[in-house]
Amino acid sequence: MSVILVFLLAVVIVVFAWLVRQGLFSKPWLEVGVAGGVPIVEPSAPKAARVGLAVFLVVVGSLFALTVSAYLMRAGLGDWRPVRLPGILYVNTFTLLVSSLALETARTGARRGDFDSVRTGLIAGGFTALLFLVGQLVAWRQLNEEGYYLASNPANAFFYLVTALHGVHVAGGLVALGRVTGRMLRGAGVAALRTGVGLCATYWHALLLIWLVLLGLLTSWIGDFILICRQLLS
Repeated sequence: MSVILVFLLAVVIVVFAWLVRQGLFSKPWLEVGVAGGVPIVEPSAPKAARVGLAVFLVVVGSLFALTVSAYLMRAGLGDWRPVRLPGILYVNTFTLLVSSLALETARTGARRGDFDSVRTGLIAGGFTALLFLVGQLVAWRQLNEEGYYLASNPANAFFYLVTALHGVHVAGGLVALGRVTGRMLRGAGVAALRTGVGLCATYWHALLLIWLVLLGLLTSWIGDFILICRQLLS
């Protein structure tokens, strides 16, 4: 339970700091326009979208925190036989890193009004994210060929669970990214794409962070780190 609490606390702190930067706690009633001489409040759609994404990321982070906690508790039982991780997982990790960097390039280009950077970043980010998913399926196939079946061991089941759970979120992100890319291909300008590109980049960075945690979990270095901390504190 302490692992869950620490993880959730870290997620809350990061999200809170991000929301402050986005101006969540500003006073929207002071942001007024004029219509017929009468001041009116102008709601900020981009700000609402950022808040919505932040709330969603808190939920996603909590879900993965619970999964990590369940993994660590189950790994402590005697029938646990670790999975030999296929080498392609490290290639997939690099691919997801490139995807995240590409979308950050697109976000930077959107802020500068550079349409070419936005286009290149969106296309490269989407393509490499798709490669990541294909690579994860290849890893599943390799494990099946080596006899690491879903029901043969709890460690196998958890491997397929955590990678599938992460893959579903990547696939969902690709749907959103596809919509933004589609708007770009239909002629939308940089200003119209700025919010969508920024949200996709933030989401991709979160997916990369979650995957690095999951990879550390699957390679057991997280469990070793926790064990070392417990020994130092005891």
